[in-house]
Amino acid sequence: MNKESPILEATKRDRLGSRYARRSREQGQLPGVIYGHKIDPVAISLNEIDTLKHIALGEKVFQIKLGDAKPETVLLKELQFGYLGDNIIHADFARVDLTERVHTRVHLNFVGEAKGLKRAGSVFIKSMTEVELDVQVSNIVDHIDVDITDLDVGESLHASDVQLPVSTMKLMTDPDSIIAQITTVAEEEPDEASTAEAAAAPEVLTERKGDDEDKD
Repeated sequence: MNKESPILEATKRDRLGSRYARRSREQGQLPGVIYGHKIDPVAISLNEIDTLKHIALGEKVFQIKLGDAKPETVLLKELQFGYLGDNIIHADFARVDLTERVHTRVHLNFVGEAKGLKRAGSVFIKSMTEVELDVQVSNIVDHIDVDITDLDVGESLHASDVQLPVSTMKLMTDPDSIIAQITTVAEEEPDEASTAEAAAAPEVLTERKGDDEDKD
C-alpha cells in the first residue's frame, strides 16, 4: 500500500495480429495493451521476464514507460494464457489515477495452524482463494492474511471474516460466502455382506499328492 509501483519499459507494437504477437514472444517480449481514460488503446510489448516476475509477486499497479513519454499509472486487468493454460501470452492494462477507486480481486493467504487440524481425519478446505474489493488504487495490496488458528472441526470462515487492512476498503464478494472450513474424512466401514462372505469361504490349502498317483 502506498508503495512505489514497479516501472515497466514498453515499446509500441505497430503490427497487430496473432502472427506478430507470436514473433514478439519468440523475441522475449510479452504483448499487451493499455486502454482507458477516454484515450485510444495502445498495443505494447514488454520485457517478458521482468513483467512476469512482478506479476508472480502479486503486483497489480504499474508505471508503464512508453518511449520518451511520461510514465502512465496502470492497473493489471486481465491475463491471457496459452492453450495449455500454463503460460501467460498477453496482458491488458487499464489507465488509472492513484486516487480513484476500482474493483479488483485480492489473493487470500491463510496463516497459522488451525486447532481443528490436530484431530485425526480432519481436513482443511479452501473454498475461495481470493475476494473482490472496492479499493482506492493507492491502497491495492497483493494479498490479505487470514488467520485460521482458532478454526475448529465443523467450523467455517466466511468472506465477512476477512480483516481488511484499510478501513476504506469495501468487500464486494458476498459476505456469507465460505472461504475455508475444516471437516473430517470418515473412515470407510467394511461392507457387511462382503465381510460375511469372506468369513464363510473355506480355507484353501495346498493340495498334497495322494498315494494313488502313478508310481514308476
